Amino acid sequence: MEFPFYHGNITKKTCEELLSKKGKDGSFLLRESESVTGALCLCVFFQQLIYTYRIFREHEGYFRIQTSEDAPQRVFKTINDLIYAYEKPNQGLIINLRYPVRRLKSPRKAKVEMDEVYDEIEDGDYVDVLP
Repeated sequence: MEFPFYHGNITKKTCEELLSKKGKDGSFLLRESESVTGALCLCVFFQQLIYTYRIFREHEGYFRIQTSEDAPQRVFKTINDLIYAYEKPNQGLIINLRYPVRRLKSPRKAKVEMDEVYDEIEDGDYVDVLP
């Protein structure tokens, strides 16, 4: 998944740390569920607490989210559609989605990628410039 707010396989604890660090009501991120294989978790910060909503992949690639019991079941074609819908108030979440918490790019990974580029350079790729 290529969303800036998608953090992949991070722990609940790491998720809580990231959202608490942001500290704004309506901050959110998306991660893989630790307890339900194949499910995603939409985690939302509100009044110093983290609320977690499970998102299930349905048949034909659709997404269904578990929200408050009195909210109607909704199915979305894409994650973007789901996020867009819940950016609006009073849709069944504790608060509307306002501030995506972007995943950090690992500096170590960036270094590895650069090292791999240098590993691909052959001696024949160099040009003698100085006599």
